[in-house]
Amino acid sequence: MDNRARRVVVVVQPAVNLLDLAGPVQVFDAANHCGADYRLSYAGVEDRARSAQGLLLADLAPLPDVSAGDLVLVPGPRVERSGRLVDPDLVAWLRRSADRGARFAAVCSGAAALGEAGLLDGRRCTTHWELVEPMRSRYPRAKVQDGVLFTHDGPVSTSAGVASGIDLTLSLVHRDHGPAVTASVARALVVYLRRPGGGAQLSPFLSHRAHVDEAVHAVQDHIAENLDRPHRLADLADRVHLSPRGLSRAFASATGITPLEFHQRLRLAMAEDLLTSTDLTVSAVAARTGFRDARQLRRLYRDRLGVAPSSLRV
Repeated sequence: MDNRARRVVVVVQPAVNLLDLAGPVQVFDAANHCGADYRLSYAGVEDRARSAQGLLLADLAPLPDVSAGDLVLVPGPRVERSGRLVDPDLVAWLRRSADRGARFAAVCSGAAALGEAGLLDGRRCTTHWELVEPMRSRYPRAKVQDGVLFTHDGPVSTSAGVASGIDLTLSLVHRDHGPAVTASVARALVVYLRRPGGGAQLSPFLSHRAHVDEAVHAVQDHIAENLDRPHRLADLADRVHLSPRGLSRAFASATGITPLEFHQRLRLAMAEDLLTSTDLTVSAVAARTGFRDARQLRRLYRDRLGVAPSSLRV
């Protein structure tokens, strides 16, 4: 995981939709309270902009010079049928920022700014369902997707309708800081963790977190932070002041599985990640994820995934 500070330049355009702006910003702010270090700034072509909902946003900084790895966040404005689509000064700045190696995330109609700058050419992207066909017509080289919450294609990320900006930003936090921080952020905001339709399934670290039972979350956190240790039901129950039977009922109600099954899924997910992203041997991976030996890891891998673990290193 990349634990460096992340600079996020939030581009505020006239008629910006407040939720497009506030949702992602709230996610980054919550992430900072969970161990991340995002440095947010707010900029625009002008030093003030009135939102689509009538709120005046003032004291905006000039569009800054960015560095490689900085994130440019473009919340979506209300799209008018007439007039200039995107300010030419913003378009030119976006192109310069791309040349400097910035990353981009557009919420809803904010994708139009990236399209005007040519940053969607040859890339998968998405936008609000009402704008999918107009985007396809205006930016024929863009691969505009429908039926998904958000997309990532290289340094460019885009989201669909207004609230999906939260899902997009959670995904960016997950890429930067991993599942534990992301799960904590989602809990703090009381939102579900989702993936776009047709995309990869949720990591086991995230897929059983769409609930608000704090005792179960506490147990899940403890298991996730101590994957290489055995976990007795009685010990887990003691941590949250429940009886073993009470914890079993609560855990099953919140997640649909048992604490033991949750532990096993996390260990397998971590093992697979280590085997595909490091040079560790199977034996070393087994030790790090709490399996007795490589044989047990191989057997469980085969039994759970239904295929021989031929991809595991010897």
